[in-house]
Amino acid sequence: MGSKNNPPRSRSSLSLILVVGLCCFFYLLGAWQKSGFGKGDSIAMEITKQAQCTDVVTDLDFEPHHNTVKIPERLADPKPVSFKPCDVKLKDYTPCQEQDRAMKFPRENMIYRERHCPPENEKLRCLVPAPKGYMTPFPWPKSRDYVHYANAPFKSLTVEKAGQNWVQFQGSVFKFPGGGTMFPQGADAYIDELASVIPIKDGSVRTALDTGCGVASWGAYMLKRNVLTMSFAPRDNHEAQVQFALERGVPAIIAVLGSILLPYPARAFDMAQCSRCLIPWTANEGTYLMEVDRVLRPGGYWVLSGPPINWKTYYKTWNRTREDLKAEQKRIEDIAESLCWEKKYEKGDTAIFRKKINDRSCDRSTPVNTCKRKDTDDVWYKEIETCVTQFPKVSNEEEVAGGKLKKFPERLLALPPSISKGLVSGVDAETYQEDIKLWKKRVARYKRINSLIGSTRYRNVMDMNAGLGGFAAALESPKSWVMNVVPTITKNTLSVVYERGLIGIYHDWCEGFSTYPRTYDFIHANGLFSMYQHSCKIEDILLEMDRILRPEGIVIIRDEVDVLNDVRKIANGMRWDTKLMDHEDGPLVPEKILYAVKQYWVAGDDGNSQSSSADNSEEE
Repeated sequence: MGSKNNPPRSRSSLSLILVVGLCCFFYLLGAWQKSGFGKGDSIAMEITKQAQCTDVVTDLDFEPHHNTVKIPERLADPKPVSFKPCDVKLKDYTPCQEQDRAMKFPRENMIYRERHCPPENEKLRCLVPAPKGYMTPFPWPKSRDYVHYANAPFKSLTVEKAGQNWVQFQGSVFKFPGGGTMFPQGADAYIDELASVIPIKDGSVRTALDTGCGVASWGAYMLKRNVLTMSFAPRDNHEAQVQFALERGVPAIIAVLGSILLPYPARAFDMAQCSRCLIPWTANEGTYLMEVDRVLRPGGYWVLSGPPINWKTYYKTWNRTREDLKAEQKRIEDIAESLCWEKKYEKGDTAIFRKKINDRSCDRSTPVNTCKRKDTDDVWYKEIETCVTQFPKVSNEEEVAGGKLKKFPERLLALPPSISKGLVSGVDAETYQEDIKLWKKRVARYKRINSLIGSTRYRNVMDMNAGLGGFAAALESPKSWVMNVVPTITKNTLSVVYERGLIGIYHDWCEGFSTYPRTYDFIHANGLFSMYQHSCKIEDILLEMDRILRPEGIVIIRDEVDVLNDVRKIANGMRWDTKLMDHEDGPLVPEKILYAVKQYWVAGDDGNSQSSSADNSEEE
């Protein structure tokens, strides 16, 4: 209805102008991206066709109709700056896992393969380029089996692992047959063997951990069973293992079991596996097995495939004595017993252990050293200790320590035990349900702006400030997956994320993320820059976002309007095309939304190159 100050006819005229303006913007965006920046898809054209012009979104020009939301003058207001490309030799730059810096650290306990980030005066202030010939990855599920050679031009694994069906080079692409060191005939048959013991098919197992993952074929094929696997491997002489995994559309990070705790909360994973991962499980009195136990959910499973299992067959091949291997397996089984694990299966090269659901059902032959840490989730840069993480208390032998979870997908929206038990400050059943509704509404709006959100075009998604995992839950689909990041400087909610059947990681955004460049299609940041505005420079976070974002990838940032004004000035100098839009609830809400698309450009060009496209005919 109209008012005395705003008669109906004036409002209708203004709305019509705004509708036309929005449609013109998306038309021009589509025309720009179709004109030659693009490499392998027609993102902008699709956005243009699907933009819902009935949903009026205004430009934030702060004319009189927005006089209630002015941008304040700020002493630290950043001036526009244009960032130059980094040298082409930095095209695969990983700031906290660089080889030159790593080699300065001790090799003991894999310390040199851990995170070692550059000091402030050594941080790059340039844009990491894509290699010449870079192409949009194949859409899922084709990406599981094929990767463009130009995107990750590393052939060493095709030679080193030739007999194990890891990867093959075929013309301009790598082919991934699905094999692995312990399953050269394919991951499917191996998973079928595991499923004869582990309830993989019925939704009981949803989150898995692959330690020393190679090119993550196990995780890739577990996705067929609706299991999300967090795979990790170090950046070592096996070039680009994790890069290959992410190019394939499979979750993975650069990491190693070394001297510090893994960046996951206690009781995160329903199962974990080591397929000839070469981790010395008996070293340091079983410390690495104790760390796997910390992140393994009560009732969860651990799979060991490879040495020393089946030592009677392979002791000569492994160039070790029968006695040595027999003693090693006995030691692993003794450590497992001390952790309240029970061996459920051993056949051929594979053994499967199950963790008891609580310590009341645990029969330890000898006392163990239990960890004294009060907060078992306080893990960022904390040293691994040789101690056993205690089970949460239970009232009877049938109760699952930490709380029993629903089977997936019911688990996604069910009340997580961490919330029902009051372990997350300020969050209860009511606020949890409100969060679900809020993110459903927000993601629906995102999809109206860009209808490709939720499709295979944006396969690898990151939420930089995940909260309760609401964004990922609203986006949940076999077509994409979300890396839920919980910043170390905010409330710890990562246990909730895992209890919902999602995956994620702790991280401090003042440092580089543990991934290769160009590994995410879509980055979402809610309130992140307000959170970090007194901790580190906005431009450092934005440059890191640019490093890990693929050419023609998209960014959505929600924040206070004055913060977004600063962000936008920097982003416009990074070869991003940006658009500032109102909150879903209208222009009077101080929070705004910044949408951005990273331009296509490669090393050596000026951002206007054209080249052949990838086959995206399978996009949905």
